[in-house]
Amino acid sequence: QVHLVESGGGLVQAGGSLRLSCVASKGIFSVNAMGWYRQPPGKQRELVATISRGGSPHYVDSVKGRFAISNDYAKNAVYLEMNSLKPEDTAVYYCAARYSGDPNNYWGQGTQVTVSS
Repeated sequence: QVHLVESGGGLVQAGGSLRLSCVASKGIFSVNAMGWYRQPPGKQRELVATISRGGSPHYVDSVKGRFAISNDYAKNAVYLEMNSLKPEDTAVYYCAARYSGDPNNYWGQGTQVTVSS
């Protein structure tokens, strides 16, 4: 069992920045991919960004050029740097991980991001 703990959410004005962190209870050297998802109010969860082993990032079109995903193997962590935030970025943000040889997808508990206009 792997536990993921997110932090860094909060309330910010439009145009502001936040940095989300996700720390895993198991080393991420064996991760196939880690990612950030979000669930806006009343909507389904959607992919925001992923980073795979080898470090290739992928972003949903709506955040390209504004968000950046990165990882730190020494800290078992993945980060989401969010800049130029918009009210439509308001959502609960979830960290997810998939480990090599493990059929489970692991999720964190979520962190709320609210962007005011």
